[in-house]
Amino acid sequence: MIERTRPSFFTSFFGWLLGLLLVTATVSCSQDQKAQLQEALPDALTKGGGPQPKLDSVYVVKAMTAEPKFKGQLDWAKKFYKERDFRLGWFRNHELVPQAQTMLGVINKAADEGLNPKDYQIKNFDKLFQDLEAAQSDTTRRNALEKEIDVALSATYFTYASDFYRGTVDPRAVKSIDWDVKRNKVKLHKALMTILKERESTYGYYDFEPLHPEYDRLKKVLADYRAIQRNGGWPAIPAATKLKPGAASPAVAALRGRLLGASAVPAASAETPAVAVSNRPGDPAAAPAAQKYEGELVNAVKEFQTLNGLKPDGVVGGETLRELNVSVSQRIDQILMNMERWRWIPKKFEADYLLVNIPEYTLHVVEDNKEVFNMPVIVGKRLHETPIFSDKVEFVVLAPYWNVPFSIIGNELRPKLVANAQATLDRLDMEVVKGWGAKATPVDPNSIDWANVSEKTWKYTLRRRPGPKNDLGDVKFIFPNSNDVYLHDTPHDELFSQTKRGFSHGCVRVAEPIKLAEYLLRNKPGYDRSTIMETIAGREEKYVTLPEKLPVYLVYFTTWVDEAGKIHFRDDIYGHDKSLAKEYFN
Repeated sequence: MIERTRPSFFTSFFGWLLGLLLVTATVSCSQDQKAQLQEALPDALTKGGGPQPKLDSVYVVKAMTAEPKFKGQLDWAKKFYKERDFRLGWFRNHELVPQAQTMLGVINKAADEGLNPKDYQIKNFDKLFQDLEAAQSDTTRRNALEKEIDVALSATYFTYASDFYRGTVDPRAVKSIDWDVKRNKVKLHKALMTILKERESTYGYYDFEPLHPEYDRLKKVLADYRAIQRNGGWPAIPAATKLKPGAASPAVAALRGRLLGASAVPAASAETPAVAVSNRPGDPAAAPAAQKYEGELVNAVKEFQTLNGLKPDGVVGGETLRELNVSVSQRIDQILMNMERWRWIPKKFEADYLLVNIPEYTLHVVEDNKEVFNMPVIVGKRLHETPIFSDKVEFVVLAPYWNVPFSIIGNELRPKLVANAQATLDRLDMEVVKGWGAKATPVDPNSIDWANVSEKTWKYTLRRRPGPKNDLGDVKFIFPNSNDVYLHDTPHDELFSQTKRGFSHGCVRVAEPIKLAEYLLRNKPGYDRSTIMETIAGREEKYVTLPEKLPVYLVYFTTWVDEAGKIHFRDDIYGHDKSLAKEYFN
């Protein structure tokens, strides 16, 4: 036991003075004023006696680098402690703040977020807390443990929060994941200060909450799917099943169990006995009630098809059968990967923006944080993938030209241009020009050596004039980017009737371009619907600058939960789920 020295006269006098001040405060001050006075008295009013220990940069660096799993969080720890002048964060008056146990409880449930609790259970806090309790009579030992625990708690928080708020995978470090949307810029040291109630924030850091409701909805469905998994999953439908409404088959029982639950079997009645005898095999009228494919089961199949991006015709077979037989474990993995993508999304969207979800083939228009309308889109085919990135729409172009990529000139048009350039261009309603925009000047196509021209030597622009043959249709929407990708109309409206619409060379074709143009130009004087249509009819390309640039996000989510709580799944059309799985699950 450490021998304690007798207090000096100065120490005794100072303690007496502080006591007198507190008595005075009790008599004459409000509770808030008393708290302020205690805050002002320099470290003298601590529970255990003596000032709260302080850290320094050397200690923080040494403690963080001593544990390999904490090294990556050193910068956050340095920012956190520097901002608080190296005061401890997790102790008040030698007592742990309640947020410490809250955080450790959150980490114990990290699996609910698709994270592994063991990744964050790096320090044995139970032992450290026991050691701290045993050291209360030993000031030196107690202070040393408080410092050790404080840094360990901060490091643990940063390790967990980095994964929870920013993702376990860095999408920009893996080329095949293809994700160039602007990153989530959560400042984790500020988030920790919010948790410790040292600053205010509009985000849910206080309660370790997710930043997006879309993530939270996926999390809730994840719990439901894991419950299904624990109960053995769902029944498989026989591979050869082919069912149309009104048919009968022994496979109906499995289908009913898959979509309506095992208990949802129609009761026998006088008209439809549970077991029927028939001399006509396969006759629906004579089949047992449990084998008839009709009524609510047909409706359940149609809803399933809608939620999986399929044609809701009620026919079971082909793609519908394949989607029905995707295992619950595969669906859980899909949910987890899309939760991870939400961690990459900026912590807050702007109030107004456009969002194209590529696997959904849908454009969402959001105003004042609410979706005002959406429309089908066509995206890039497998060999010409639409890239995933974010930018800002700046221009609406009415009656646009279509500039023909040189790859099409070289691979498709060259023989025809060599044979008769002028006739080919007249038939395609195209022209060759030099320069850009209003300064572009026509070039005689017969003056070009089409047989030998290469992309390197090509110095002109081959473009299709505005009009009904134009590949961009009547309108395009420009957000200048290095991918040369934009939204535009198309003359091939028939393609929007397809459920899977990967037909473009990378740009996004929208189903209702006039509606979108009218919406984007609603605050632009002189550009109502009639003006837009007149400009298009004039076949003179017109660039219209938006009053304000509008954020646009081209993203890739293969599963999501709508506001009604229904979960949607889509195909991994570009294989990005497969690429992410290699990183996320390994």
